[in-house]
Amino acid sequence: MFKNYLKTAWQNIRCHKSYVAINTIGLAVGIAACLLIFLLIQYETSFDNFHHNKERIYRVVSVTQTPEGINYSTASAVPVAEALRMEYPQLEHTARIYARRDKQVTVLDDNARSTQKKFKENIFFADTEFFDIFHFPFLEGNAKTALSAPNTVVLTQETAEKYFGDWHAAMGKFIKYDNDQVCKVTGILKNTPANTDFPMQVVLPFKNSVHEDLATDWLSQDGSLNTFAVLSESMSAQQFDNNLKDFVKRHAPAEAANQAYLLQPLRDIHYESRFGTYSGRTFSKQLITALGLIGLFLLVIACVNFINLSTAQAVNRSKEVGVRKVLGSSRKQLIIQFLGETFLITLISAVIAIVLVFLVLPLFNQLLQTPLKVQFRLPLLAFLCGMVIVVTFLSGFYPAIVLSGFNPIAVLKSKFAARAAGGLSMRRALVVFQFTVAQTLIIGTLIVVGQMNFFQHAALGFDKDAIITVPLANDTARGKVAVLKAALQQQAGVKSISLSAFSPMDKASWDSDFKFDNEVKKPGFQAELKWADVDYFKTYNMQFIAGAPYRQADTVSGFVVNELMAKKLGFTHPEEMIGKKINLWDGGLVAPIVGVIKNFHSSSLQTEMKPMILGPQKMMYRLVNIKVQPQHANQTLAAIEKIWSNTYPEFIYEYQFLDDAIASFYKQESALSQLYKLFAGIAVFISCLGLYGFVSFMAVQRTKEVGIRKVLGASVIHIVYLFSKEFTLLIGIAFLIAAPLAYYFMHYWLQHFAYRINISVGIFLLTILSAEVIAWLTVGYQAIKAAVANPVKSLKME
Repeated sequence: MFKNYLKTAWQNIRCHKSYVAINTIGLAVGIAACLLIFLLIQYETSFDNFHHNKERIYRVVSVTQTPEGINYSTASAVPVAEALRMEYPQLEHTARIYARRDKQVTVLDDNARSTQKKFKENIFFADTEFFDIFHFPFLEGNAKTALSAPNTVVLTQETAEKYFGDWHAAMGKFIKYDNDQVCKVTGILKNTPANTDFPMQVVLPFKNSVHEDLATDWLSQDGSLNTFAVLSESMSAQQFDNNLKDFVKRHAPAEAANQAYLLQPLRDIHYESRFGTYSGRTFSKQLITALGLIGLFLLVIACVNFINLSTAQAVNRSKEVGVRKVLGSSRKQLIIQFLGETFLITLISAVIAIVLVFLVLPLFNQLLQTPLKVQFRLPLLAFLCGMVIVVTFLSGFYPAIVLSGFNPIAVLKSKFAARAAGGLSMRRALVVFQFTVAQTLIIGTLIVVGQMNFFQHAALGFDKDAIITVPLANDTARGKVAVLKAALQQQAGVKSISLSAFSPMDKASWDSDFKFDNEVKKPGFQAELKWADVDYFKTYNMQFIAGAPYRQADTVSGFVVNELMAKKLGFTHPEEMIGKKINLWDGGLVAPIVGVIKNFHSSSLQTEMKPMILGPQKMMYRLVNIKVQPQHANQTLAAIEKIWSNTYPEFIYEYQFLDDAIASFYKQESALSQLYKLFAGIAVFISCLGLYGFVSFMAVQRTKEVGIRKVLGASVIHIVYLFSKEFTLLIGIAFLIAAPLAYYFMHYWLQHFAYRINISVGIFLLTILSAEVIAWLTVGYQAIKAAVANPVKSLKME
């Protein structure tokens, strides 16, 4: 019996090729989109799930209450880990990890002398217990002793092969870190998986990274230094958070009285953007939910298409149903028959969807910087099987009920009315639902794209065009920096050169407390420190509103502050700041304010501007800022590289255009905006297929009406209008539902950005106009076909 059902279903599919093709395309696109989203969510929710005791691993994070609000940081002071280890035996393990980005690694020969190769790497410094907390397996070496001695190093298998050709031969070999520390390879790690927020390649002992004076410093903190702990099974995180309150009271200095330490579960690290990760990627749970809903809605509107097209096709199949019933088929058998057809179409669609996913996955991975793969393992197979079953019943059950319910006598006597093929109101509701989803996605996409354009073109308060930044490798590099600067200034294509710790808009920052104008108390907020020479202002075209730049010097003789600093200190006229003193580090550095500049953004536009202090300090410089003439950029860049190589032959030359660095701030948001464009386009495409089905049904239902109207003199334009006004109204109703929904959710999304666009009326007007135009183009063929049909033939058929 089952074989007969499938055979009959296949014959019917072959007999209705155009109808099946439209249904198959709609379902295939919907399933493919849903499958892509499933792969993405599966990947993002798998981060660091492979660690043993992952439910008991926590990061110690800091939360600081300020007058402006709450500051969240991953930073903890250097001595925190050791103090926790000594005072709380209920912690099974405690360890620190510290990351340094883009540091030079030099591969040495067997005698640790001559240079073989040079690389730029992200370096991790870790306590020995780090490998007791996290499950990163060793291929060679002992996890408990590999980093116990200073000047040792652990490499991943991939990195060892890159350095030495064969990872087996890497043990006992030597590398030099930052052209300074010679380290011996004492361990080889298995390659870290892609789904970890600890992308380690080179790991050195933590003691190699810390100056002795920081070992007892409870005030200084660095966001790249994280402390991790494993709680015992008998203690909860909430209980230990209470212990941390007393811990802070015992150890934190008075200046940190408004700071608290909390435990952040490992399972939340990848989703919590307030704190961030070493990988630089976070993927919020709200975003996962949003993508999951988008995938579900795309699948549902594909199923709606099937329902619309199936019921529109019902009139053509009415006599088939009548004959089957007369020959003894029961309604139950007919329902199974029609569900069998739906199952076959869904199965074919699923196969096509998998092929589509294989085709687009490389582009999808390139867009999102992910390593997604289609691997037919249990989770994916279960998802595919479940989706085929759900889509079969969701798409096929209602049409099967409608088709199997025809009266055979009425059908065979040609008294069957098209309205019997399912309720028209039902079909209208389905079309409204489809276009509600599509227009919601369109509005959301336009707002996301508008916000990304705002980021790209917003005034930052400084000139970022045609400026490259070149990192200085380490302290030894600064000894020759004057020679480098003098040589670069001789180049015709170089307009200006400056030395600084950071670029004006940088992912790294240095915030500090300070005292103002001999006051005993600190003002209650921190300022961002920007160490830079006097040419910094000219290179970046920063505008002074009071005073003047400080003089050229290697150490601070005067400070420049921004106008926000003046405002927060209570000055309405910036010139009143000139001559007032800034006291850093309780007298460690005191100098007068000599100038006030206009505000400029120092970090992503997702965050508020900060009060700022700028001053010269040669020992802090880490960056060479070079403004070049755009018309001679290629020649100038080649000349800069040559000068650099002659000055620093032992260092790798590496540069980055500042505008590219700034664009990287919004890399994830930009990728997601492209993703939303894709899904919005898919929603519109599927919805148009559904609209085609709706108009097809209308054309069948109103055949007699159209014939009569044409006999009575109605024009083709009038007939087309007759069809058009129906779907125009439905799309309008869908827009009235979509607009407030999209506004609510996108308004909430925009609140995550300190600087954002306003949701304008134009976005909604563009959405409704584009939806209507696309719909008119979609139904134009069917409407014109019905309008030009021979009325005599139509009335004769009726």
